[in-house]
Amino acid sequence: MTASTAAAAPIGRSNLQRFVGGYGQEIVVLLSIVALFVVVGAINPRFLSDTNINSIFAGNAYIAVAAIGMTMLIISGHIDVSVGSLIGVIATIAGTLAVSGYPIWVAWLVPILFGIAVNAGVGALVAYMRIPSIVVTLGMLSILKGGLISATGGEWITDMPPGFMIAQMRLFGIPSAVYFMVILTILAALFMRYTAFGRAIYAVGGNMEAARAAGLNPERTVVGVFALHGLFAGIAGILFATQLQVIQSTVPPNLELTVITASVIGGVSILGGTGTVIGSTLAAILFACIGSALIFLNVSAYWLRAVLGLMILATVLADMIRRRRVL
Repeated sequence: MTASTAAAAPIGRSNLQRFVGGYGQEIVVLLSIVALFVVVGAINPRFLSDTNINSIFAGNAYIAVAAIGMTMLIISGHIDVSVGSLIGVIATIAGTLAVSGYPIWVAWLVPILFGIAVNAGVGALVAYMRIPSIVVTLGMLSILKGGLISATGGEWITDMPPGFMIAQMRLFGIPSAVYFMVILTILAALFMRYTAFGRAIYAVGGNMEAARAAGLNPERTVVGVFALHGLFAGIAGILFATQLQVIQSTVPPNLELTVITASVIGGVSILGGTGTVIGSTLAAILFACIGSALIFLNVSAYWLRAVLGLMILATVLADMIRRRRVL
């Protein structure tokens, strides 16, 4: 071995170790998805049918999109337990506007702006009033859920115009919701890695006072990341509203827990400062794969919640152990 070869070997290993260390959780989730497809597909080949694969990806794309914003929020050191209620309200607003004769673009845009405005307000309370985010969003959850039921009575919205159903549109045979999921994940990953605001989110979540000492404005960053979270919740609400022919004016059950779980299992530290949006998207796909696999294996779907609970505990425990080793 020449001197140059000997010097290159450790560098190569170091680069590989940094890559695996930086994306370790994402790799684990991706390998779990592949393993599920291989094992369950071998047991029941119908699991690999085009219809089921489309259902796994397109039917859960809105969860992945909502998890992108939640991931950014948790990285900043905060959390939002009202996101499920917000998506339910956004879907209802979108459907109501669509059947009331407003232009399609209005039915898409207004609910998204509503999501941004609501979460920007929540972010302002958290940042400037110093109220813990879980307290503010718990209050917002009750306001949105109670207000939605009081205003609509849980009625169904039907007869929406075909042009409104953006999640059902297809390009090259692939539902548009899948394109939204993939493109938004890529854009968000690039945003978090290469923009000043993305790096500020990591800095504020890692150590707010150190970020302030470095010249950042933590309050402005918190409001901004809440508004970004509202943007992705708005898009997720539109996808949720248009994936079926009807909309029930209620809050989807356990949606906020699913979104938060996707972020945590995707590798985001619940304490803030670390994680990627790629991991949360992969985790959302993994949940859909597990739920579908249970059906094809004739196992009760109620086991999905138990599996997700175990995965959350294992992920948080692994994060705590990793942080203690660093310290």
